[in-house]
Amino acid sequence: MKKLYPFLLLILCYAAGISSCRKEVAEPNMRLWYDKPATKWVEALPVGNGSTGAMIFGRTAEEILQLNEETIWAGQPNNNANPNALLALPIIRDLLFEGKFAEAQEMATQKVMSNTNHGMAYQPAGNLKLTFPGHETVQNYYRDLDIASAVASVKYSVGGVDYRREIFASLPEQVIVVRLTASQKGKISFKATFDSPQQAEVSTLGDLLFLRGRAGSMEGLEGKVEFAALLRVIRENGSVMADTTCLSIDGADSVTLIISIATNFVDCQTLAIIQNDVAGDRLVSAAGKSYNVLKAEHVAAYQKQFDRVKLKLGTTEAVEKPTNLRVLDFAKGNDPQLVELYFQFGRYLLISSSQPGGQPANLQGIWNDLMAPPWDSKYTTNINVEMNYWPAEVCNLAELQEPFIRMAKEVAQSGSATAKIMYGAEGWVMHHNTDLWRVTGGIDKAASGMWPMGGAWFCRHLWERYLFSGNKDDLADVYPVMKGAAQFFVDFLIEEPTEGYLVVSPSNSPENAFIKDGYITNTYGVTMDNQLLFELFGNVAAAAAILGTDWAFADTLL
Repeated sequence: MKKLYPFLLLILCYAAGISSCRKEVAEPNMRLWYDKPATKWVEALPVGNGSTGAMIFGRTAEEILQLNEETIWAGQPNNNANPNALLALPIIRDLLFEGKFAEAQEMATQKVMSNTNHGMAYQPAGNLKLTFPGHETVQNYYRDLDIASAVASVKYSVGGVDYRREIFASLPEQVIVVRLTASQKGKISFKATFDSPQQAEVSTLGDLLFLRGRAGSMEGLEGKVEFAALLRVIRENGSVMADTTCLSIDGADSVTLIISIATNFVDCQTLAIIQNDVAGDRLVSAAGKSYNVLKAEHVAAYQKQFDRVKLKLGTTEAVEKPTNLRVLDFAKGNDPQLVELYFQFGRYLLISSSQPGGQPANLQGIWNDLMAPPWDSKYTTNINVEMNYWPAEVCNLAELQEPFIRMAKEVAQSGSATAKIMYGAEGWVMHHNTDLWRVTGGIDKAASGMWPMGGAWFCRHLWERYLFSGNKDDLADVYPVMKGAAQFFVDFLIEEPTEGYLVVSPSNSPENAFIKDGYITNTYGVTMDNQLLFELFGNVAAAAAILGTDWAFADTLL
């Protein structure tokens, strides 16, 4: 996919303009740092705790924390299966077998691809803006992200006073924490407010700042996800004043900001009342602890996952240079540690955007500032979501696959309805994309969307999870999903008339095309499908044998 873009592109974007320096604690050279603030979103630094993420710009006069919550998506629960596919399917197959590929592709676009919506977009919550008067011109500027501790920082001096910010997304408390300190007492003064591209309103109450909003509508589907973002100011000395949309802090020695975000999302079929209580409970829990305790507990929880893997490729004098120079010099130099940093940054992003109990990492992980992001920042199931989780087992982060595995179970459920509606088949089907609502119908035009193989590829992850763990209970847990995917293809396969092979038809080979009366992708019996089915059928039969079940069904697959 031209989409090897979003989540992995975050890594590439940072590598192009970041630097690494020696760490103040145990693990050296695990920091990304800049000597100037971010001027655009891709230069900001990401923190996340699985459910909530922030991009930190590190600006001095007006700091921006761009905020995301994993369940803020456009639209509402729905099924986008196209019932016209059932009658069109035999006609499309006949056209393909007759070599009329262009006609078949056009009919698939009209009759098989969704006639309701093409999946909803992942959307931002908004921004927290902190305005610091007199901080336009500074000295000794520095900002970093320490991926060994998952803590970001910003440092600079104004008028002989050294200012420091620390920001992290607490894994235990599921909030974002910002700590503001200065080298002299009474020097912390700023204003805090929220804004949002959503339909939202900002209000205050004492030392609390509120952002309440609703995610957007899309393709005629009304937005029903409601969210609440809460900010609490905890200060040492000084004062706080509130107007209708802004908190003003003046003359504090230090300030801790705690940000909590929650939505009314329960599951892909259920929305509840707005979860102010959830956001509020998290806020109260975090505010009951000192900053030092919050930070220590966060670092301990993060390092329990991050510290499982050490990669040592050696260091050279190149580690003393800023990373943007290291990247420029890499092809002609000798900098093995840059590869180590890059590798560990990928692990950091997965830890930060995929935690048990939450949503899987989407096309951009958890970080997105746009109402209409590239490819809607959905779950592209013909490569991208699988790629996000390729490192999970081999990088000793097995439990981070839990959101992906749960999504597989959810699309198996929604996909069973799609299989019947569109193809009159048993089992379950998923095409090349899904979203928070776990839609499984074909999206986009048939040139890219006529690909019913998503379930087969998902099941490859489920089987490989067993190969890594050897845990039969885990295999038994996902076996119904694997069997259902195989059942669909047992029904969907059709004999092609020339050689008599059973083939998947219609389908395509993602990102590939051939010239036949124009630019054509739709065909039958493509090599990628054959390989996926070879693995799916073999893995399901092996799983059945291991679990001592479904002997007759397994025999039909071999």
